[in-house]
Amino acid sequence: MKKHIALLAAAFLAASTAATANVVIDTVLIGNANNVNDESTGYGAVSYNYHIGTHEVTNSQYTAFLNAVAATDTHSLYNSNMGSNTHGGITRAGTSGSFTYSVKSGFDNKPVNYVSFWDAARFSNWLTTGGTETGVYVLDATGISNNTITRDATAWNNGGVAIASEDEWYKAAFYDGNGGYTLYPTQSNIISTTDANYANSVGTVTDVGTYAADPSHYGTFDQGGNVWEWNDAIVSTSARGYRGGSFSSFDGALQSSDRSLGSPTGEADSVGFRVSSLAPIPEPSAYAAILGCLGLTIAAVRRKGRV
Repeated sequence: MKKHIALLAAAFLAASTAATANVVIDTVLIGNANNVNDESTGYGAVSYNYHIGTHEVTNSQYTAFLNAVAATDTHSLYNSNMGSNTHGGITRAGTSGSFTYSVKSGFDNKPVNYVSFWDAARFSNWLTTGGTETGVYVLDATGISNNTITRDATAWNNGGVAIASEDEWYKAAFYDGNGGYTLYPTQSNIISTTDANYANSVGTVTDVGTYAADPSHYGTFDQGGNVWEWNDAIVSTSARGYRGGSFSSFDGALQSSDRSLGSPTGEADSVGFRVSSLAPIPEPSAYAAILGCLGLTIAAVRRKGRV
């Protein structure tokens, strides 16, 4: 019996370690539930506490996702500009069915770009279920074509991972924790190029968290500059929202008053995303991997007549 327990424990730990090696999303808790909107813009009110990515999703994290689900890349999760453009950070090798992905040297901790809203939704689903088409977003061809897909309430309330909503994103960036809002996501109403990556002061993406002296009130970084970030607001039948400006934007784009939009299929060197959840974000499909490994171990032991 002790030997059987040891085998099961080893399987559990091996599966857990493998899942952990995939990707870790650091988050901060956004408290002060039931805050009011910023009266100057009408955004920012959130009735619940939640967790949001401390940083934008990085090339390293997105590469783990690609290697897990895109050997064939049925859903075009990889954009060739990621490899060929100087601002992109991921390369692809092999042929369809056996594609593999690697991070460019020096780009591990830079935000992923050239991602569409639907790419971001599939990444979020992967963190939730280990798959791409179900999770907080139940993706179907009609919903994608009509741009009508919203969060599945059950999956979200059970701790699923989503692209940050507009209000979640806005509160994390601009709320001061005391009923007010700032103009920039650096706890300030003024900004310079020593506070954030914008106005081509660097000329390309920088590592997330580079501007360590300038977090938001809650401790998020780079919600101003670096890359624009998708949110899951449906702005029209053909557009989703994004906020925050990019490395090439002027300071007005970093302000709370700037609300931008784009086609959910659009992919650019200046656009990435950040995720949120009601709970700290687990490693993708950790529980499924653990249970699967345990099931295989139990089956193997039974076949040998030891259980």
